[in-house]
Amino acid sequence: MQKAINKKSERTAAYLFVVPAVVLLAAFLIYPALQTIRYAFTDYNIMRPDRIKFSGINNFIELFQDKNFWIAVKNTLHFTVLVVPFQTALALALALLISSRRRGVSIFRAAYFSPQVTSMVVVAILWTVLYNSNPDSGLLNALLVKLGMEPCGFLNDPKTSMNSIIFMSAWHGAGYQMMIFLAGLQGIPKEQYEAASIDGAGKVKSFFYVTLPGLKNVIQYVIMITVIQAMKLFTQPYVMTKGGPQNSTRTLVYYVYEQGFQKRNFGYACAVAAVFFVIVISLSLGMKKIIKAD
Repeated sequence: MQKAINKKSERTAAYLFVVPAVVLLAAFLIYPALQTIRYAFTDYNIMRPDRIKFSGINNFIELFQDKNFWIAVKNTLHFTVLVVPFQTALALALALLISSRRRGVSIFRAAYFSPQVTSMVVVAILWTVLYNSNPDSGLLNALLVKLGMEPCGFLNDPKTSMNSIIFMSAWHGAGYQMMIFLAGLQGIPKEQYEAASIDGAGKVKSFFYVTLPGLKNVIQYVIMITVIQAMKLFTQPYVMTKGGPQNSTRTLVYYVYEQGFQKRNFGYACAVAAVFFVIVISLSLGMKKIIKAD
């Protein structure tokens, strides 16, 4: 009898702990998502909430005929396809570099991770100064001029603007993935490296035949979370380029913001957000299926 009472009280306590999280999840995630789907089928000017009109699928018809929408899709995929392997490889390299037991490694570990704990807005402003096309104020262009090279319009040239954001984003985000890789490296038994060494494997072969297989699940996890984060790109283009030059850094999330809060076309912005949600879910499920197949 006493055991039954204890189990019931434990179950009640568990529900009491879970309820606040469920309420917050429903209030700030599920309810807004449902409202987004609802408004996607309306003609809704955010300045006139009293004049919401049901428009059916007109927003989606206009969306798929919108040239700027497809530019945003292309830019988002461009960023994701390039930043994910670059950032993952950079994080793995940093983890391997500081996993060795050498003096001063903890200092480098803190230095590599410090960008991650700094606000992206602050980092974007700092890199905007670094990327300044004027050699007198832009540090990178000042270095190029000293080396006898021509200044580069990092953020002012459509050909280099997105790649400049990719490099900065990878530098900022690699510290988090580095810590995940460090945890994975510590989980690989030392006996495997010793056995590989006895079999005549050097550092390169040990990396490919011991380290990489041991980090398989970690690499898959890192790639998945990096893809999701990359698809949500907004702060960097908002702070650094405002979606320019020539729409070269306009992403899907920035396009949602632009349509909803600058042009006040909230119904159309919700339609873009709904399509974006479908794209992200499809990518996530596709990656999950590929991972399970492996």
